[in-house]
Amino acid sequence: MLNASLLCKNSNLNQTFLSLLDKCKSVSELKRVHALAILYGLAQDDPFPSRILSFASTSDSADFDYARRIFLQLSNPEVFNWNTIIRGNSKGKNPTRSISLFVEMLRVGVSPDHLTYPFLAKASARLMDLQLGLAVHGRIMKTGFQFDRFIQNSLIHMYASCGDIMRARKLFDEMPNKNLVSWNAMLDGYAKCGDMDFAHEVFELMPERDVVSWSCLIDGYVKDGQYAEALANFQRMLLLGPKANDVTMVSVLCACAHLGALEQGRKMHRYMMEKGLPMTLVLRTSLVDMYAKSGALEEALVVFREVSVKQTDVLIWNTMIGGLATHGHVRESLDMFVEMQEAGIAPDDITYLCLLSACAHGGLVKQAWFFFECLNKDGMTAKIEHYACMVDVLARAGQLKEAYQFLDEIPLEPTASMLGALFNGCMNHRKLDLAEIVGRKLLELEPEHDGRYIGLSNVYAVIKRWDEAKTTREAMEKRGVKKSPGFSFVEIFGTLHRFVAHDKIHPNAEQIYMMLSIIIEQMKSDADRETSVYDLYDIEIM
Repeated sequence: MLNASLLCKNSNLNQTFLSLLDKCKSVSELKRVHALAILYGLAQDDPFPSRILSFASTSDSADFDYARRIFLQLSNPEVFNWNTIIRGNSKGKNPTRSISLFVEMLRVGVSPDHLTYPFLAKASARLMDLQLGLAVHGRIMKTGFQFDRFIQNSLIHMYASCGDIMRARKLFDEMPNKNLVSWNAMLDGYAKCGDMDFAHEVFELMPERDVVSWSCLIDGYVKDGQYAEALANFQRMLLLGPKANDVTMVSVLCACAHLGALEQGRKMHRYMMEKGLPMTLVLRTSLVDMYAKSGALEEALVVFREVSVKQTDVLIWNTMIGGLATHGHVRESLDMFVEMQEAGIAPDDITYLCLLSACAHGGLVKQAWFFFECLNKDGMTAKIEHYACMVDVLARAGQLKEAYQFLDEIPLEPTASMLGALFNGCMNHRKLDLAEIVGRKLLELEPEHDGRYIGLSNVYAVIKRWDEAKTTREAMEKRGVKKSPGFSFVEIFGTLHRFVAHDKIHPNAEQIYMMLSIIIEQMKSDADRETSVYDLYDIEIM
C-alpha cells in the first residue's frame, strides 16, 4: 500500500514538472525548473533530461553553453540526444559546432540516423561552405541514406545556398517522389541564386503551392530588384493563393519601400490588420521602413511608438534613425539616437552608418568625426560603407582636400562608392581639377559603368575641353557600354506607372503628352506674366 502511495506521488510530481517544462518561455525559467528537478531527484529520470536538453538547444531563447553542460551530464547519450544538440547548433550563431559535435558522435561510436544529416546539411548551408556540404553528402552516400526524401530536400537547399544550383537541380530531377517541400526547396534555390526565370518556371510547374511557395517567389523578385513584379505576384496570390503570412508581408513591404509606393504600402498595412496577422517585431520594422522610405515619417513614427521600448531591438531603431536622416530631419535623427541609448539599446555598425548619413545631410563635420571614432571605441571596425559615408560628409561640406587626404590615409583601397562621393562633391563645389583626377580613377575602377564615362565627359565639357569630352564618349561606345535609361515610378490611386524619357509605351501616352503640353504652356504664360510685372516694377523705380 505504501509503495502504491509513493508511486502515485511520484507520478503526480512527474506530471507537475512536465507541465512546468511545457510552460517554460525562457532559459531562465527552464533553469529554475531544472533546479527544482535536481532538488527532487528527478533530473536524471526520463523524460526530463531529453526535454530540458531540447528546450536549451532548440527554443527561440536557446543557450548552447547550458545545453552543452546538460548534455555532458548524460551518462549514455543516445542518438536522439546527439541529434537534438546538433540541430540546435546548426541554427545557432556558430553552426561549425554542429559539425564538431557530429565528429565527436562518431568518435564515441554512436551511429547517426536519417535525422542527423539534414542538420549537418543545414549547417553547411548557413556557413555557405560547399566543400563541407560535399563531404556531408559523401557521408550520406556511404551510410545508404541518399534516398531519404527529408535528406534529399535538405541537400537541395544546401547546394542552392552554396551557389551550386546545377547540383541542386540534378538532385531534384533525380528524385522519384517529390513532395511540396522538394518543390519549394528548388524554387527557393533559384530565387536565392537570382535566377528568377527558372524560379518562375518551377513555380508554374508545381502541382500544388502553399504560402511558402508564394513567399519564396515574391521574395526572389524583391531580392532581384524586380519590385513591381513582386507586387504583381502578391496581387495574384490574393486571388489564387493562400492567406499571406508575416514572412510574405515583409517582402511585399520591402517592394513598396523601394518603389516609394505609399498607397500600396498603406493597403498592405490594412490587409495585415484585417487578416489579424501577428505583428512581429520584424513586420513592424518593415512597416516603419516602408513609411519612412515613402516619406510618410509621421506614420512611421506612429508604428515605431506602438512598440514597447522593452520589445524593441537595434534594427527598428536603425530604421527610424535612418529614415529621419534620409529626409533631412537631422536633429530629430540624432535625438532619436540619444533616446535609443537611454533605452539601453546598444548601437551596431548600421546605427553609425545612419548617423554619418544624418551628418552628411546636415553638414555636421565635427559630429561625424565623433561618430566615426565611436565605432572603434565600441569595439567595431569601420567598413567600406563607413569610409564612403565619411568622404560624403567632407565632400558635401566642401572639405575636398581633407576628403582626398582621408582616402590616402585609410587602410583600404578606395572603392568606387568612396571616389563617387568625392567626385560628386567636386562637381557640386566646382573643384574641377580634382574632379578630373577622381573621374579618371573611377573609370579605371569601373570601365563597364556608363555613369563613369558620362561624369568625366561632363567635367571636360564644363571646362570647355571639347575634344577630351568627345574622346571619353567615343571610348564608351568602342567598349560597347550603353547608357542605362533612367526611369520613374508614379503612383496614382494605388497603381504604379513606369516612365522612361520620351516614353510612348504607356496606354495613355497621347493624353499624358497633351496634358504635359498644356502644363508647359501654362508655365511659360506664368513666367511671361512675372517678367512683365518685374519690367513694370523696374520702370516705376526708374
